[in-house]
Amino acid sequence: MMAGRSIGGLILKRVGLALLTLFLVSLTVFATSLLIEGDVAEAILGQSATPEAVAGLRAAMHLDQPAWRRYLSWVVGMMHGDPGQSLVTGASVTAMIGSRLGNSLALAGLTALVSVPVALTLGIVAAMKRGTAFDRAISLSTIAILSVPEFLIATMAVLLFSVTFHWLPSLSSTRDIDSLGALARVFVLPVLSLSCVVIAQMVRMTRAAVIDALDSSYAEAAVLKGVGPTRLVLRHALPNAIGPIANAIALSLSVLLGGVIVIEVIFNYPGIARLMVDAVATRDMPLVLTIAMIFSAAYLVLVTTADVIAILSNPRLRHR
Repeated sequence: MMAGRSIGGLILKRVGLALLTLFLVSLTVFATSLLIEGDVAEAILGQSATPEAVAGLRAAMHLDQPAWRRYLSWVVGMMHGDPGQSLVTGASVTAMIGSRLGNSLALAGLTALVSVPVALTLGIVAAMKRGTAFDRAISLSTIAILSVPEFLIATMAVLLFSVTFHWLPSLSSTRDIDSLGALARVFVLPVLSLSCVVIAQMVRMTRAAVIDALDSSYAEAAVLKGVGPTRLVLRHALPNAIGPIANAIALSLSVLLGGVIVIEVIFNYPGIARLMVDAVATRDMPLVLTIAMIFSAAYLVLVTTADVIAILSNPRLRHR
């Protein structure tokens, strides 16, 4: 009973901290938007617009209201699922994001589907073969990949596979997908560019988590009893490394949230990250704020889920 209350309390504490963090992020994002906002009314009407026209448009957009009132209005709208309308097009922000959210989810989902199995396999095998040529090769490769920014990886991929060999298109358009071959041609380069950094980071963290489990006293006791390497990893090390591995997956996939912005711009992919970049250029703050909060919430969901898995997998809490 005490263990159940302890686990439940820790989980509620993590969820509460995540909600508090999301609130603080909303304050930070909104305050930052005030610094970069400029005058969207002038951007829409042009520099030749009269002061009266600019003032009238600002009043129509409620930009003449105090910042605290605009923040409260925006937060209340977000809580009710209505973040407002685009200042530039007048369209619903929810509709504009909804038309592109599926594309970003498809890109992120395919990247995770490729990255997680590959990274976990390489990380576990590297830990099992610690100190061998394979382990050293994996370590050097991951360090080399992590030292290269994502935009450079994407640019090199375009130069190699699109410009040099003409195997794949340099731009990704979801409108031309009518077969599995067309699907592969659209997603191979963006997924490859995103997966490189995600896999490299996840491999390093997974390897460290498994090695830490293999160096523990219970693993040493299992070795003394004659347990083989494969069984030692699968039956003794991995169950006790679930928490660190879950954190490794969550933190590595959180890199995906930042990388997708770069990749969508380079490949002209019609996702919400590209929509946010375009919105920043036009100072369309309701759209920028909403997409920024979506990315922040996704990051917090990943990290909080990893924390909950780590709590549930902690044997000291389960058997108290």
